Amino acid sequence: MTTRTIVELHILQTVPPSNLNRDDTGTPKSAVYGGVRRARVSSQAWKRATRRTFQNILDPRDLGVRTRRLAELLGKRIRELDVSISETDAWALAAETVTAATGAKMEPPKRNTKDECPEPAPEGKYLIFLSTRQLDALAELAVQGRDDIKTFFKNKENKAAAKQHANSRHSIDIALFGRMVADASDINVDAAAQVAHAISVHRADVESDYYTAVDDHKEREDDDAGAGMIGTVEFNSATLYRYAALDVDLLRKNLGKGLREDESADAPVRRAVEAFVHGFAESLPTGKINTFGHHTLPDAVVVKVRSSRPVNFVGAFERPCRADQDAGGYVREASERLAKQIPAIETAFGADDDTLTWVTRAGDDTEPLASLGTELPLRELVSAVGAEVERRQKGAA
Repeated sequence: MTTRTIVELHILQTVPPSNLNRDDTGTPKSAVYGGVRRARVSSQAWKRATRRTFQNILDPRDLGVRTRRLAELLGKRIRELDVSISETDAWALAAETVTAATGAKMEPPKRNTKDECPEPAPEGKYLIFLSTRQLDALAELAVQGRDDIKTFFKNKENKAAAKQHANSRHSIDIALFGRMVADASDINVDAAAQVAHAISVHRADVESDYYTAVDDHKEREDDDAGAGMIGTVEFNSATLYRYAALDVDLLRKNLGKGLREDESADAPVRRAVEAFVHGFAESLPTGKINTFGHHTLPDAVVVKVRSSRPVNFVGAFERPCRADQDAGGYVREASERLAKQIPAIETAFGADDDTLTWVTRAGDDTEPLASLGTELPLRELVSAVGAEVERRQKGAA
């Protein structure tokens, strides 16, 4: 049997009245599971939140940018390499270079014909994810072809170089979350990380808050005494089960050689794993956060490192938890359910002999989870997972 390295995260997190992730009508997203309506936060929302935490964890050189405005971004780098190139010419060079590298056409955005502002930079029709190092390499290539960029990329070697630059030295976030380029599927990147939609462990109903806003400046004392504005905002509250799995072997393949010239291939893999565990655990979607201030951290984080396939333990909550009639709350029952479900599944189907488990938890209600593995504060847990992944990768090399 082929040995793999899989990192799993199982998280219980309680959020107060909030609207973390809403649909097109402004209602908090939901899903039916176990026959009842649950609060739901989409995987995309939590991946975006995780990526945002990377800005505080990782060196900017290890990250990428996903945008339609690549011509503007690349044009800035071109001008940093050669200040004699005008902004407009840099945009043109960038647009041709992006097209050569990704197949995506860059065109000026639609604008009001009465607009007297300067012509804007070309934009793509969809988002493209490129790493900092890929953008730097493409900028250098564009400057090489500055005299006649169209003719430059008619040369097969130059066009192949552009595509190669876009398909090597991937940033950590591209390696983790993947990339799809509609016009050049051969430079797509399969995501090493899988993130489930977070759902509440219990039934969750949507409520509505009616609010008013007062006009601070009224012309006369006899002005209308009513509100200056009225409206409603919908919200719910929930104890969520969050799950993610990371294929470390695919992550290593996506990253390729070291992101930095002076490091081995093992260093960025460990750095990426630790950033993902740390970032996913502490991240939080910010939908309506100024309205609700839902700044919470997880009640418990359970991390496993396996040698086979990932396992989602959401089945522990297929039968929804019920709040204690006297004391209320869902965390205690959710912790008890998860603490029973994990060993039950692993016993029934056979857990890997070398599976390791770490737990970070807070409060008495999460005590049942302590039996699952080694208890550590989150920072120490992150380091322990990184060290174990590094050990397994070196052993497999």
